[in-house]
Amino acid sequence: MNIKPLADRVLIKPAAAEEKTLGGIIIPDSAKEKPLKGEVIAVGHGTKDEEMVLKVGDQVLYGKYAGTEIEFEGEKYLIMRQSDVLAII
Repeated sequence: MNIKPLADRVLIKPAAAEEKTLGGIIIPDSAKEKPLKGEVIAVGHGTKDEEMVLKVGDQVLYGKYAGTEIEFEGEKYLIMRQSDVLAII
């Protein structure tokens, strides 16, 4: 991975959105709910006040509006502060 988060930030690859159908109706991409879980791809070094608890490979839950979406080499990622992560699964 060529992206290295700084300070207390982490790079997360969101899990794929679940495709649910209602009685045979296909839900379009625009109506699908964003996943609220993902895998940690890269972590920063932390700060002097906050030690990094997360590590690469952790499966995590995060808030609905947490992080900034970025696209790198055709893949979508989220970059956010460690404090925006709610739990490790």
